[in-house]
Amino acid sequence: MRTNVLADPDDGAHDAEGTDGTRSGGEAARDDPGSMDRRRAAEAAMANLGRAVGSLRCAGSQRLVRLGISMTHFHVLTLLRHHDAMPMGRIAEILDASMSSATGIIDRMEERGLVERVRVPDDRRVVLVRPTQTGNDVVDEAELVKSEILASAFARMEPGQLERLALAATDLEHAIGEELASDPDRYGALTQIAQDHRHPSPDPTMPRAAGQAVPASPLPGSAGA
Repeated sequence: MRTNVLADPDDGAHDAEGTDGTRSGGEAARDDPGSMDRRRAAEAAMANLGRAVGSLRCAGSQRLVRLGISMTHFHVLTLLRHHDAMPMGRIAEILDASMSSATGIIDRMEERGLVERVRVPDDRRVVLVRPTQTGNDVVDEAELVKSEILASAFARMEPGQLERLALAATDLEHAIGEELASDPDRYGALTQIAQDHRHPSPDPTMPRAAGQAVPASPLPGSAGA
């Protein structure tokens, strides 16, 4: 059995070779033309999508500056617009902030009339945060400019281009959903958000009819703000 005395700068590649001179599957896949084409296509798609999203985000940010709304407040308002009401624990988790920091953010938003705290009728100990009409109007105002830009951009595209775009967007949504579902421990609250977008839940602050199932309890830390 031969032992290498001197370190070879390419010893990783040598280690990948078997006794018959063949290379491991991972090494071969990296040199596979199909795999390289896939990586190049993925990188190009990510770059193009990033530029398009970045342009829309800049347009929306300009509107937010004029409205005097911070990106953090807008992020919370966008979440609440999709979910209507969320417990403080969930908001803190999504923001990757402590409960005290998240509470401070909600306090400032409540002072500006953007959100309000409400209690669940069936359990008055549970406090949820939901957007006010003013908060929803802010989201609509910021999103309007992006919608206008997209509508004008779509009007410049041919029907075939729009069909391909719709199919690609659907494929991307499904792939993202599968990725989030594949590792819920890693993606945390994002996994639940994706599921909630597909299956919106009823407003937990509204009384339920007799016999209607009681929803699952909120995340720990949501009882109170």
